[in-house]
Amino acid sequence: MNGWLLVDKPGGVSSHDVVQSARRWLCQRRVGHTGTLDPLATGLLVLCLGAATRLSEYLLGQSKKYRALVRLGQTTDSYDADGEVTTTQAVSVNRAELTVALHGFRGVIEQIPPAFSAIKSAGQRAYKLAREGKPARLPARIVRIEQLSLIDFEAPDVTLELACSAGTYVRSLAHDLGQVLGCGAHLAALRRTAVGPFALEHAHTPAELEAAFRAGRGERHVLSPGAALSDWPEIRLRGEDVRSLQHGNAVTVPGSIAPRLGLAYDSRGELIAVVEGQPATGQWQPRKVLTLA
Repeated sequence: MNGWLLVDKPGGVSSHDVVQSARRWLCQRRVGHTGTLDPLATGLLVLCLGAATRLSEYLLGQSKKYRALVRLGQTTDSYDADGEVTTTQAVSVNRAELTVALHGFRGVIEQIPPAFSAIKSAGQRAYKLAREGKPARLPARIVRIEQLSLIDFEAPDVTLELACSAGTYVRSLAHDLGQVLGCGAHLAALRRTAVGPFALEHAHTPAELEAAFRAGRGERHVLSPGAALSDWPEIRLRGEDVRSLQHGNAVTVPGSIAPRLGLAYDSRGELIAVVEGQPATGQWQPRKVLTLA
């Protein structure tokens, strides 16, 4: 089975737990995901099945959307509600001050990942070092906050909606917001609502998906591999061109060619390869073959 499965992850379980469970009720080992959600977080987790696992790198880099609940007045060592409280302060922030503070987080910003993260430091996961009482000071990274909206504010809780680039830590955003406001803050709840072209409204809980697959109705929930890259150019091949591409050879297809990645399909509509346009030669060069001849 090849394609994408949209899961509404519940809180309290890891993304790895969801993948392991899906492997059992799908009766398929080749299952992965396209971006981790912390155990605290809920919402859209995109699973990749079969050949789609080889496309996951392209979805990993796409933007994501969230609804976040930030609690002012408390900081934690993990920057979220699963961590130990490190400071507590009174909250005397008004809506105008909050609005001004949020403005500074829009656009391209520098962000330091939390010490409790999966990033490696000196060859070890940062969260392992943090648990040993040796938290690593991770280098700042450049991220992009494409949209950041204040949905509700009832002190000490702030509800935000945001769209951000891959690699953004909403936990760090919550923590940094608290520092700017001078009262501290942490991420109390997080729900992912979109990953690239996929939206939470089309996702189902693991229990719902398991029931559907055990009843023989699960495949209707599997989206085609190309659904994640619907804005890429597509080329349709027949006969010898299909076999040539599968053997690593460039193919010529009528029409204009852009110097970008595209998707190659056979005459049955099966995705066979990721290709790259070569305007100088008028050909499409295979970059990742998904089905063999």
